[in-house]
Amino acid sequence: MALNIADLFEHAVDAVPDRLALRVGDRDLTYADLEAEANRIAHYLAAQGVGVGDHVGIYSKNGVEHVVAMLAVYKLRAVSININYRYVEGELDYLVDNADLVALIHERCYAPLVAKVAPKHPKLRTVVVIEDGTDPAGDGDASAYNGIAWADAVAGQPAERDFEERSGDDLYIVYTGGTTGAPKGVMWRHEDVWRTLGGGIDFMTGERYGEFDQSRKATEGAPMMTLPISPIMHGGAQWGMLMHLFGGHATILVPKFDAEEIWQIVERDKVQLIFMTGDAMARPLIETYEAGEYDASALIAVSSSAAIFSRAVKERWMAAFPNTFFTDSVGSSETGFSGTGLQDKENIKGDGPIISIGPETVVLDERNQVLDPAENVGTVGRLARGTSVPLGYYKDEEKSRAAFIEIDGTRYAVPGDFARIEEGGRVTLLGRGSNCINTGGEKVYPEEVEMGLKSHPDVFDALVIGTPDERLGQQVTAVIEAREGTSPTLEELQEHLRSQLSGYKLPRALVLVDEIPRHPTGKANYPLAKELALRQAASAL
Repeated sequence: MALNIADLFEHAVDAVPDRLALRVGDRDLTYADLEAEANRIAHYLAAQGVGVGDHVGIYSKNGVEHVVAMLAVYKLRAVSININYRYVEGELDYLVDNADLVALIHERCYAPLVAKVAPKHPKLRTVVVIEDGTDPAGDGDASAYNGIAWADAVAGQPAERDFEERSGDDLYIVYTGGTTGAPKGVMWRHEDVWRTLGGGIDFMTGERYGEFDQSRKATEGAPMMTLPISPIMHGGAQWGMLMHLFGGHATILVPKFDAEEIWQIVERDKVQLIFMTGDAMARPLIETYEAGEYDASALIAVSSSAAIFSRAVKERWMAAFPNTFFTDSVGSSETGFSGTGLQDKENIKGDGPIISIGPETVVLDERNQVLDPAENVGTVGRLARGTSVPLGYYKDEEKSRAAFIEIDGTRYAVPGDFARIEEGGRVTLLGRGSNCINTGGEKVYPEEVEMGLKSHPDVFDALVIGTPDERLGQQVTAVIEAREGTSPTLEELQEHLRSQLSGYKLPRALVLVDEIPRHPTGKANYPLAKELALRQAASAL
């Protein structure tokens, strides 16, 4: 039994070959189409010497070729390496080196940057260029590093599936930037990452599924129309898409975030499921919906992960879609899925997302002992996941030892997410410990303060960071993007928060910015927010 990404996709192809698999703009691919395209580019890569365990970078926004390339790499038992399309030269150079890329597939618009980086890496022997409208004779010239156009690479390549037998032990890597430091490659076995993110386990009961269970279900019911809005260069959206491909559903992708276009797609294609990244997407989406006239009556479920989906924004969504299910999913590149919470008006009043902890997920105390949720209501600890966990970080044994620990014979992934145990086997997510603010000996988790700030009518977006303070060590500082035409004061924000938070959690400094710094996924860029705050403080001296 090969619990392998490529095998699981091929089982769906065999079950529903003529069903719509992927739609991007006006391009539709059935499962058979997607399979044939992946086989062609896989055969080209194999002819260039790409094989088992080799690392292939994919440097592209959401698009058909991005999905095709990922599947092709898995078919060869090679390793797909996700590359953030917002990288500058130094970041791309680091990633190509750290990931030991032997091949790169990139959109033509990135040719100028690739031309600066590729010649410095002799291991990088093969480059395929995805057409995106950029002029090949101008800014898109790839001749300096012998890049070959996608159409030329696949020309004459067979569409047949004739690859070697695969294994559930094959390697899957996802690079995560985290909140600080250089990107880290999290290494998983295919079976383990499928168990945690790809639908290989019932996320509520913990029941483990068999190799053909997802593809078998594809033949038993009508497919869903799904729309993962977040970039598939990151794990959450990537696995939302892969899980639906394994189950025979249809996936719609958009290359860039445009709230009006997304609602047009929801109406046109009768989208049933939206997957998004917290307020960074949820807020402009609901504001566009409220200001327009769209038929979104087919929408059954809205799922958010990887960033805060705040109470104030949730309430607007729930008012607009009273019959739709809303879920907050919690996890990380190191743990996969850790838990989910079905959101309603009664359980969005806490300090952060309230979730039911998933199977194989536990809460650890300061001594790394597993806490019994029934006996420790109100206790704050670190979330951890056991059983199906990564092998470690690629080429970083020191960080691997810190993030993956053994307790009583079980290996756990402990990325540093703190949570408070609630009644009924649930927890409130408080945020990443590395961002925890120690102010006068009291711990403040940024996300709970951000939740309160975002409920203020003049606040469009917010991050909370710790900045130096002579008396307290650190003070709570709010970085605020105000709504157009408003300018909230520190005193107004403090007064708004007094009924929600303890006094020591209130911001003692305020920084107003034109736009909150976030990564392309919508995740908070705390280091840049801190830099902006320190810069403003220095200029005020």
